Amino acid sequence: MADSDHELQRLRRIEPAAPPRMRRLGLITSQAFSLHNFRGPLIREWVARGIQVIALAPDYDDADRRAVTALGAEPVEFRLDRASLRPLQDIRDLLALIRLLRRLDLDATFTYFIKSVIYGTLAARLAGIGRRFAMVEGAGYVFSETEAGARLSTRLLRSVVSAMYRAALRGADAVFFLNAEDVDLFLNRRMATPEQVEQLGGIGVELDRLAPAPPVLGPVTFLLAARLLVHKGVHDYVEAARRIRRQHPAVRFVLLGSPDLNPASVSEQQLRDWQAEGVVEWQPHVADVRPWLAEASVFVLPSWYREGVPRGIQEAMAMGRPIITTDMPGCRDTVERGVTGFLVPPHDIDALVVALLRFIEAPTLIAEMGRASRLRAEALFDVRRSNRLVLDRMGLETDIAD
Repeated sequence: MADSDHELQRLRRIEPAAPPRMRRLGLITSQAFSLHNFRGPLIREWVARGIQVIALAPDYDDADRRAVTALGAEPVEFRLDRASLRPLQDIRDLLALIRLLRRLDLDATFTYFIKSVIYGTLAARLAGIGRRFAMVEGAGYVFSETEAGARLSTRLLRSVVSAMYRAALRGADAVFFLNAEDVDLFLNRRMATPEQVEQLGGIGVELDRLAPAPPVLGPVTFLLAARLLVHKGVHDYVEAARRIRRQHPAVRFVLLGSPDLNPASVSEQQLRDWQAEGVVEWQPHVADVRPWLAEASVFVLPSWYREGVPRGIQEAMAMGRPIITTDMPGCRDTVERGVTGFLVPPHDIDALVVALLRFIEAPTLIAEMGRASRLRAEALFDVRRSNRLVLDRMGLETDIAD
């Protein structure tokens, strides 16, 4: 036998075996609505590869079940309190999830959102599921303040959450991040290893579905659409609206979203009070945000929360809307300053008012920056690009079912 044949056989013997084909994947989240709203294209990609997707969430309603089933996935409910930390209840829920995952006979899990990443990935590890993937869509309020500025209680909670992340993500195949600052945070606090990290730069949106809409020049209309949490800057937005409408009463400020289970949620009574005052127009959560983006001149998110790369901003940019957001991790990744919009310091209502006034006093910026936003969305926020990165890291990029 030739030397080359001997060498080829030697290399084949030492080459690591390919992982077994992924048949059943558990997709674990803390919010059922997000399965079809955020993960729909990715679920379709998995299903096209012959993977049976089991979509686990704690809060299914009939509409969510229909939407998830239409994607080709199987909806399964489990218990998880996403809004608070209650150690005894959380331990009971974790043990129940471990038993459920064992019964489901999964080959792999994929988790996203903070609490489901921690509890879902830890449960998968303890259930003996060999392949585990997680997506960190922002570090959240626990890590939003600087170490020096954080209260003692926040620093203690930060230490607990860091330890939980380390335990959950140990041995995970990959941890997907949306921005570089979260990568640095997780590496510096040893919550993930360099070998696990995959940076996506945004989960992306379906650009064909979010076609650019004509600019709205009059009346100038600002839109904040998000989970209505205090740290999303809702109060700052309302106060800025109050100040501007004293001088420009025709300008519209729309607030789109519903109260959340999170303790930091704005109350429904507060929302109704603001609407009665006439400072904002409040619209509860809608399934399709596109008509509201089409009626908006500028999208605003004055968040002081450590975002991933905000999905709402990506959608607004895809539809050709300028952006005003804060100079915070994740948010700052979306805007090219002075080209697609403006960045303002978090908690700085004066700076927010100045940015809003730029569009009122120079409405030509609405169309100009809106066009630039769409181009930036096409370059950075195409969901097909981010899905290819995920599938490739999972070993599925070319694994199409016959």
